[in-house]
Amino acid sequence: MDIASFLASPWSWIALGGVLLVLEVAAPGASLIWLGIAAAVTGLLSFAFALGWEIQVTIFAVLSVASVIVGRRLAPSRDKASDRPFLNRRADALVGRVLVLESAIADGYGMVRVEDTVWRCAGPDLPAGAKVTVTRADGAVLTVEPA
Repeated sequence: MDIASFLASPWSWIALGGVLLVLEVAAPGASLIWLGIAAAVTGLLSFAFALGWEIQVTIFAVLSVASVIVGRRLAPSRDKASDRPFLNRRADALVGRVLVLESAIADGYGMVRVEDTVWRCAGPDLPAGAKVTVTRADGAVLTVEPA
């Protein structure tokens, strides 16, 4: 069986559509689904009309581009602002807050209390009890300066 007779079969297009849809489930990314739909529709059009393999490939190409464009427009925007921007970045939410040193900053490091938690902080040497402002968060270390 040569490639032309393989492509001329409507079942080949439907099988390709099924494989692409299964791959989309296995590796989600919302891109293979549109190609799978285009292949399945090409197969259905091949059943309905006696089309040569060149026309089938052209139909698949056009449907693929059209379905990807339509799919991108229907998909929700990924740039939408979150209502909880610091959900997985708790330390970043502390920038700008004024806190009290739990222990003195000596040799550049100390401890600062944030509600019921104690965080490591870095900054100029200051005594315990001094008020500081968080200027930056680097992992679990807060950079502070005198308030």
